Parts: sequence; structure tokens; C-alpha cells
Amino acid sequence: MTTRAGFVTVAGRPNAGKSTLLNRLVGQRLAITSPKPQSTRERVVGILSDPSSQIVLLDTPGLFEPANALQRSMRAAAVRALEDADVIIHLLDALEGRVETLAAAAGLPAARVPRAPVVLVLNKADALGAEREAALASEHPDALVISARTGEGVDALLAQVRALLPEGPFLYDADDVSSQHLRFFASEMIRETALEQLDDEVPHSVACEIEEFRETRSPVYIRAVLHVERESQKRILIGHGGSRVRALGVAARRKIEALVAQPVYLDLHVKVLANWRRNEAALRRLGYRVPNGEDDSGPAQDPRR
Repeated sequence: MTTRAGFVTVAGRPNAGKSTLLNRLVGQRLAITSPKPQSTRERVVGILSDPSSQIVLLDTPGLFEPANALQRSMRAAAVRALEDADVIIHLLDALEGRVETLAAAAGLPAARVPRAPVVLVLNKADALGAEREAALASEHPDALVISARTGEGVDALLAQVRALLPEGPFLYDADDVSSQHLRFFASEMIRETALEQLDDEVPHSVACEIEEFRETRSPVYIRAVLHVERESQKRILIGHGGSRVRALGVAARRKIEALVAQPVYLDLHVKVLANWRRNEAALRRLGYRVPNGEDDSGPAQDPRR
């Protein structure tokens, strides 16, 4: 039997619903979701296999103009994922009423426009209303109108993507749902909980570092550090008598336990790493890949790493 397999990058502006779509397609909650913009900082890999095809989905940071070193790292991650793609899903927020090309959204020069086929997808159909949804479909006949939240139109999207995949063997075991380690997802779930429980600028100043992850213990032992940029943010995150960080830890632990299907002991700490979002050495310590210039002009990264 002929099989198809390839990398499918989900790209678009912040808050278009990219992470929600990845979770919907994979059927498992891998990518963190938040109404706060710029919540995805690195590519997230999800794998969807059926007997004849394997889609390796790459969820990416939103496409926007970066203002600091962290945002340059985020943009570079998105651009590399576009360059790695066999197929690109260009996801737009249908509520915004603006349909732009991928090149315009990514701000790429003509020489760097990806050559992979692009599937234009308008998301959030569930919030449009039937009349507006029909009008959008008529105005943009080449686009698919979907709802990542409810699943409307997702089957048609999958069929189109599968048809565009190159012929070839599977890249991963058919039972795999991601190529990334559990400690990565644990870190993301802790950071997602911070996004949910903290207001204003503090969530964007939070980075999570997993210092120890022992799966062989029961319960699974995880030592994690939440880094913030200032002492005032540390006080907010800890809360009166440690109440805030304890509540955050309890909520994050429950998410991780659902992922690993085992009891978890989460040993959570808060530290100050001054101005880490603007400090390239701090970003590298936290595992971010920082480009040398405005864009990452180095070779594309193998998504299987």
C-alpha cells in the first residue's frame, strides 16, 4: 500500500487558533491555549496517523514583528517551521475580516517565501453566524472555513492536507502522538497555568525551567522553576504566604497527571532572572534558539530532533 507522510506547519497571526487546531487534529491536548496573545513560544509537534498517511503537525508562534530577543526567537521558530514544511496551513481569524497572503503575514522577502503548498483556512466559524460564514465562503472560494473549537470543517481540511502530502514511509511510529519529551509538555502546562491565573504583564514575563524530571519514581517527581524578570513579579507570583504559587502548582500538577496518567509530585519554585526576555544568554539557558539577526538565516532545523 502506498503511504504518504510529511511535515504540516500551522502558521498565522497570534490568536488565530493554531494551538486549538493542533489539539483538535491530534485528539489530545498537547499545545497550550490561552486568550492572551503570544502564548506559544516554540514549535509544538503533534502526530496524526491513519493506515495510509502520517501528518506531523508543527504548531508555531504567531507571526508578528518582534520587539525583543524572545520575540526574535519566536519569529525564527515560526520561519524555520515554514521552511521545513511539506504542506502549510495558513490559519486566519475569520472574525477579523482580513484575508492576507502568507508572505504578507510572515513579512518575508520573495526569496524566502516557502515553496510548500499552502492551504488557506479561516477559523472561528462557530462565532460567525450562518450568514457571514456563507458570505466568507463565497468571497474566498479557495479557503476552507472551519471551527477548531467545535471541529466544523476539520474533516475536509484533513482530506485536503492528506492529498498534498508527499508519498513516502512514516516518519515516526504509528502510535506516537508527538516527538517531544514529557518534560517539555510539563513545562508548557505549568506556564499555561501561569497564563490562566496571572493578570497583566506578569504571565509574559514567566519562563518555566524543568530542573529535574524523574519518571521512575512514584509519584513522578518534577522540580520546576518559574523565572520572572523582577522582584515585584516574584512577590505577585508567590502571593501572600505562598498562596498563589501553591494554587498554581496544584492546578498544573493536575494537568500533568492527566498527561502522564500517574500521580505527580510537583516541586515548584520562583526565581528572578533579570530581563531574561532581552538577554540572549538567559534565553539560551532556558532552551530557546536565538537567531543572530532579525531573522534566523541559518539552515532549517530538522523537526525530528
